[in-house]
Parts: sequence; C-alpha cells; structure tokens
Amino acid sequence: MENNGFSLRDRVAVVTGGGQSLGLEISRALSGAGATVVVAEVNPETGADAAEELGGTFVRTDVTDPASVREMVAAVLGAHGRIDVLVNNAGVVHNIPTEEVPDEEWRKVMSVNLDGVFYCCREVGKAMLGRGSGAIVNIASMSGVVSNHPQPQAAYNASKAGVITLTKSLAGEWAGRGVRVNAVSPGYIRTPLTELGMSKQEWADVWLASTPMGRLAEPEEIAPAVLYLASDASSYATGTNLIVDGGYTSW
Repeated sequence: MENNGFSLRDRVAVVTGGGQSLGLEISRALSGAGATVVVAEVNPETGADAAEELGGTFVRTDVTDPASVREMVAAVLGAHGRIDVLVNNAGVVHNIPTEEVPDEEWRKVMSVNLDGVFYCCREVGKAMLGRGSGAIVNIASMSGVVSNHPQPQAAYNASKAGVITLTKSLAGEWAGRGVRVNAVSPGYIRTPLTELGMSKQEWADVWLASTPMGRLAEPEEIAPAVLYLASDASSYATGTNLIVDGGYTSW
C-alpha cells in the first residue's frame, strides 16, 4: 500500500473555534484525512452542529479561561486517551483607531488571540510531551508579519505577531521531545468578518489591489496548509510560519 503522509487515520485532533468559518473547513479537512475531530468551540450551536456533521465530538471551551481549557483537555483525554493534533484557530478582530481603543477591547483581542493560544498549547502540550509526539498548528495571520491598511487593527496585528513568535519559541523548546509547533498565516479569507470589511468600498479596493492574485481566499484554500503541518507530510517542519496570502506579503 502506498504511504500517505497526509493521513491522520487513528489520530485525535482538537480544533478551537472549529465549528464555524475557517475553523469548520479545517475540521472538515482533518476529518477527511481520517482524524477523529474534537470541536472545541464556545458557541454550543455551531460546535454541536459541526461535531454531528463530522462524526466527532463537541466540547464547549472558552479559550480565554485556563480552567475551561484544562477541562476540555481532561474531557478529550478521558474520551479518547490521547491528543495527536491541536489547531489553535479561535480568534477575534476589531477595527478601531488606536487612540480610541478601550482597555477592555485591547484585552479581549489579546485574551482570545494570544492568551488562548498559550493556554491551549500549554495544556495540550503537557499531554503530547508525555507521549513524546504531537503536532500543533497555530492560526496566525499575515497581519502578524506586515501592518495591513487601510483599516486600523493594532491589537489584532500585535496579537498575531505574538502568536508567530510563541510558535517559534515552543518549537525550539519541544522539538527534541517529539512535539512539532508550526503556524499558518492566512491573508484575506472570505468569511463573515471579511465580507463586512469588503462592504466598505475604500477597504475592498485597497485589499484587492494589495493582493497580487486579486481576490480573497476561500476557507477551503487555507485548510490544506493546516493539514500539511498537522500530518507526517511535514515531519521535518517545526517553527515554520506558512504564509498563504495570495502574494500580499510578497511586495
């Protein structure tokens, strides 16, 4: 039989924010590769619906709450005995001029986008390190590499830059212990939030003109990059930030 390095057969994958938009497409890709997918989602409706579609399980999880993350990990280990793949996908964004950003909005973005990734990496990492194997994929953004325009989103950009550096830090710490940690940095994806931005003509014009491919990505164009880094096809890759942005950061 031909070896398929992209197969996730007999593996358990946790996807935060895995019940909607990009997270749902990632969950579908991992499930399609054979993984048992656990949708770790704060929204019980979308989370349960996604789990039912995929034949997986749903665990209500608030990634900003360390106790909730610990409970999620305990539930997954109790049900499946292992976690082979973690995809940290949950995220939020706001577009507020920096001088007008309230403290609570700054903290909200950092709490979900950066603190949540850290909490999940830490708790799932313990289980992976205990087994001596695992793959973590953090969803960062091209916004962690360059400063987007014309929309103001300093908190989002800073949080995603933090995710990229956290990814590299954990990769260096854990490479010798069997756990790989990588990031995927998407460009503009056709999601409800992005569509809201595209409704502002001045934003849409700049976004498309700044992207050499001249269009938004579909969520299903990002999910295969995550599958690659989650699977043995990328067995020698760790600390990588895979940018999938239609060329936005190439000029």
